[in-house]
This record gives sequence, structure tokens and C-alpha cells, in this order.
Amino acid sequence: MAAPSGNIIVEKTGLFADRITKMYRYLSEKRAGDKDMLKQIMRSGTSVGANVSEGQFAQSKADFLTKMTIALKEANETRFWLKRLFAYGSLTEKEFSSIITDCEEIISILTTITKTTKENMRSGVDKK
Repeated sequence: MAAPSGNIIVEKTGLFADRITKMYRYLSEKRAGDKDMLKQIMRSGTSVGANVSEGQFAQSKADFLTKMTIALKEANETRFWLKRLFAYGSLTEKEFSSIITDCEEIISILTTITKTTKENMRSGVDKK
């Protein structure tokens, strides 16, 4: 379980990585899922939090933006794989609904972070 950091996106992506890891283990052990698909979702789903975490120690606003953009792309890829797992019957509707909601919320927050950071960089606000 991810420890509270006081930073909502760091916390949410850490908890999301935990959920993806548990889902991966569960589907790998308990259900016949596509192993390649599960590896992909494990990689992309945990990469979201890793990039957000790395971005917290960015050397510049541009570096921060790069990390948040990568995290956003990884979250979008994770959404794709979640939809595939659901379509192929690997996730029940309840399981899918729960985890896709978390993924969509992370995408929304990261979209706001990247847009705001770009706007601030253009206007010269808060340059590092």
C-alpha cells in the first residue's frame, strides 16, 4: 500500500500501481488470461506512478512536464488494456468499473497538470 505523501497524484498513482499489481497476480494465478496482455498492463499501469514520482524531483519545469506527459500516455495505454481485459471476459463488470474509474480519474488529473504546466511555461509563471 502506498504511503500518504500529501500530493494527490503521487498518492493516487501509487495506490493505482498497487491495484494493478494485485490484479496482475490475481489474473495470472486464478484466471486464464492472456499473459502478454497482462505483462503489458503491469508495465504501463505501474509506470504511471513511477513517472509521477520521478517528476517530483525534476530538474526543470520542462523535465517535470516530460515526466507528467509520459505518465499520462502510460495511463492512457493502461486504459486501453483494461478495456481489452474486460472485452475478453478477464474482468467482471464490477472489477472493470472499479479500476477504470481510478484510471479515468488519474488521466483527468494528469491532463490538468500537463495543460496547466504548459500554460505556466508559456506565460513565464513559476519557471525553475
